[in-house]
Amino acid sequence: MDTKGSIKEQIRVFLGIEPARRLMTLCPGDFEQITELRLRADKPMFVRLGGQDYVLIGQGKSEIVSRQAYHPTATDIAETIERISQYSFYAFESELSHGYITLPGGHRVGVAGQTVVDNGVVQAWRHISSINFRIAHSVIGCGDSVLPYLYEGTNAMIISPPGAGKTTLLRDIIRQLSNGGLNIGLVDERSEVAGCFQGIPQNDVGLRTDVLDGCPKATGMRMLLRSMAPDAIAVDELGGAEDARAVEAVLTAGVRLLCTAHGNNLDDIKKNPTLSGLVDRRVFDRYIILNSPGYKPQILDREGRLL
Repeated sequence: MDTKGSIKEQIRVFLGIEPARRLMTLCPGDFEQITELRLRADKPMFVRLGGQDYVLIGQGKSEIVSRQAYHPTATDIAETIERISQYSFYAFESELSHGYITLPGGHRVGVAGQTVVDNGVVQAWRHISSINFRIAHSVIGCGDSVLPYLYEGTNAMIISPPGAGKTTLLRDIIRQLSNGGLNIGLVDERSEVAGCFQGIPQNDVGLRTDVLDGCPKATGMRMLLRSMAPDAIAVDELGGAEDARAVEAVLTAGVRLLCTAHGNNLDDIKKNPTLSGLVDRRVFDRYIILNSPGYKPQILDREGRLL
């Protein structure tokens, strides 16, 4: 299956015949803006472009959910799953134990439906009724305005709500620092930063970046310290208590840290019982606040003062 080339082609080959036909009626420029594509059995098919949701209609898209909206059937969902799994559902099913799988191109597909659970772990899928394609976009150069604030040895945290671009920004910062001479260890627990497929990054994360794909953040940070002698370690979405303890190990080793966390501002991080201790101890030299995709980030110093 040819998955190289444009985003349009990368998506099309993994959709069933009818969903693909409907999607192909979008304007060529729309494909560069797609961030999500959602299929739900017997409900409208939604595409998110630049933060706005649209339904697919006979030809093109509409902001209004009407009778013209295309509704994927259970057969369309099943056909799409067959194409995503490349007609080997058993192997695909084992990869879906966490609810998602990464495709060539770095795109991530999440699913929902009826599961078979044993001891709290999803072992199999009985029925899949929803599919969400999260489309990977590398925005080369989006970190340009931030890099002057990340002097040698800086520990930095990117703070933003979901969908505001923190992972995209982290990816470009990693790329630029890596190409600039730093050995970077990236723990990519959800395969969203590097977008690895069969262990190989599909997104450009730099020449000197080593990726631990699908590895829990806390475990991965400690593994990289022991095995790869990084100058910096990067992780997406810090949150748990074990993550915070691993951060301490990174800092004790004299390795700089680049990370992201969910929040609208620094006050939200201070309210997080796990991360507040790191803030109080002024572990981070820079906080980068993103509130919306495409907008210039705010840069705060370790005291929380705007720079």
